[in-house]
Amino acid sequence: MARLAPPPKLTVSQWADRHRQLSSEASAEPGQWLTERAEYQRGIMDACNEPGIRRVVIQSSAQVGKSEILLNIGGYFIHQDPSPIILLQPTIQMAESFSRDRVATMIRDTRVLSDLVADPKSRDSGNTLLHKKFVGGHLTLVGGNSPASLASRPIRIVLADEIDRLPVSAGKEGDPLLLIVKRTNNFHNALVVVVSTPTVDGASRIQIEHGDSDQRFYNMACPTCGVLQHFKWMNFHWHQDLVNNPQDIWMECEGCGAAIRETSKALMVRNGIWIPTATSRGVAGFHLNELISPWRTWEQIRNDFLDAKRDPELLRVFVNTSLGECFQEQGEGLEGNSLLARVEQYDAEVPNQVLFLTAGADTQPDRIEVTIDGWAAGEECFKIAHLIFWGDPNRPEVWRQLDTTLLMGRWKRADGVDLQINATFIDSAGHNTQRVYAYCKKRKGQRIFPIVGRAGEGRPFVSSPARKRYGRNKLPVELFTLGVDEIKLVIYRRLAAAEPGPGYIHFPARPEFHDEYFKQLTAEKLVTSYKKGVPKRAFVRSRPRNEALDCSVYSYAAMILLQPDWDALTRRRASQAPAGDDVGAQQAATPKPNALTPKRRPGRRGWMSGL
Repeated sequence: MARLAPPPKLTVSQWADRHRQLSSEASAEPGQWLTERAEYQRGIMDACNEPGIRRVVIQSSAQVGKSEILLNIGGYFIHQDPSPIILLQPTIQMAESFSRDRVATMIRDTRVLSDLVADPKSRDSGNTLLHKKFVGGHLTLVGGNSPASLASRPIRIVLADEIDRLPVSAGKEGDPLLLIVKRTNNFHNALVVVVSTPTVDGASRIQIEHGDSDQRFYNMACPTCGVLQHFKWMNFHWHQDLVNNPQDIWMECEGCGAAIRETSKALMVRNGIWIPTATSRGVAGFHLNELISPWRTWEQIRNDFLDAKRDPELLRVFVNTSLGECFQEQGEGLEGNSLLARVEQYDAEVPNQVLFLTAGADTQPDRIEVTIDGWAAGEECFKIAHLIFWGDPNRPEVWRQLDTTLLMGRWKRADGVDLQINATFIDSAGHNTQRVYAYCKKRKGQRIFPIVGRAGEGRPFVSSPARKRYGRNKLPVELFTLGVDEIKLVIYRRLAAAEPGPGYIHFPARPEFHDEYFKQLTAEKLVTSYKKGVPKRAFVRSRPRNEALDCSVYSYAAMILLQPDWDALTRRRASQAPAGDDVGAQQAATPKPNALTPKRRPGRRGWMSGL
């Protein structure tokens, strides 16, 4: 009869401490799970057992154990309260990877779970990569980008991971999270757990979810005065002489002003408590950052900040993944007039820091416009020129003018080296598609390619090319697709940067860089709209002309296509021949293949051979 007795009723944290085994493949600390190793996890897991709680929200940085928390919740319900469970990942590929690397190893190494979930190798086990059956329920893993995986079936427990990275819609079916949550309507005791590192302020789903919760923060007592407070980045300080004092970092107490050192962190975390700061019916919300993590030191986090603070892209990653906070965009509402002050006098046509050149071209009914960019280490951009070739693009003389720039053009660097353009993207949309295809087809060997831009969040900067056919003979041409909104975000962030350095954009004192150019460069604004409560951001024109912005987008994408090895290029630049040695200088200006060469597309051998 003992075998038939139900398992003792435990909370999630108690279950994990008694049964959960961490796998060597997925954990730096394999073996028995210990909640006290990161005590703040206890309150999050046990919120699933609180009466009246139907939703748990975790807005979190990396390196705090949020994936293990999800796994513990899933394992708890498999063993203690068998139910239909669904685990949502942003994509079906991520769901498959999570199943192989995390779920399968947890089931294998946690005895009470391996006894319940059949071996996938056994006949008729009902256990597949994305579907794990057990008595009383199942665990199904799905991807937000796969409408088929979201097909209707009753679900009691929803575990949604990285919801800020979910697609806005699963095909034509609608918001994937909303689709899944609707499946819990038949259960009076349903539970939804949503987890994510945040993204951008005002467009982050986890930010909205956390704002609708009771907003709990983990409070710890100051060792000196006992005032309760949570770790805030704004309260951290360090010695400016990092060479002699690399580990001298402390938090200033909000109560007495005393310096709290990291030696006190472990005891503070062990005795901390979660305190709600808002009122919400049935929604428990938690906020975590790396400052509390036992796996990250304050010195490491500070060093990450110092490395990131000058580059808007790296700073955004730091704010999201280390602080667990939303990044506030600085470049969304730029005005063209404000950029006129950025114009500077270069020491030559091309500054000495520039390692190579790219170009982006836009076709209009009466002209072709081209932006030429010089690139230095860390993607520091030096605008070189913005040229306009007037005439109907259906007439060959306009394209011959373009050839003088893209194929025969030479741009002299301050050290006397003549640089050529290494890669060019030309927009093929509009009325000149066939002309663009024909022009690029003959110049593939010079890395001149047609592109089409696609708006929308989450698109890759440059996708592998599709083979398009054109003309009477249906000749093939490689057409690249660009995620233009994602590239515009990068450019706008960098236009807002205050100091030269990685990612900064310079403008030369040339006639074409005038008021109208900068108005075109800032002609679009990032607008957030909501569809069924889900934020969606898109760029919208605020004035008719935006060619300067479009050309900059295409030139940036051409740089991404080249996948430059900045270290290798910088070393090669340092070993260049002295000015005056024309042959040696030109050889030094030509990047070696392993330093600056587009990679081949998988499965299409040689599509860029000979470049």
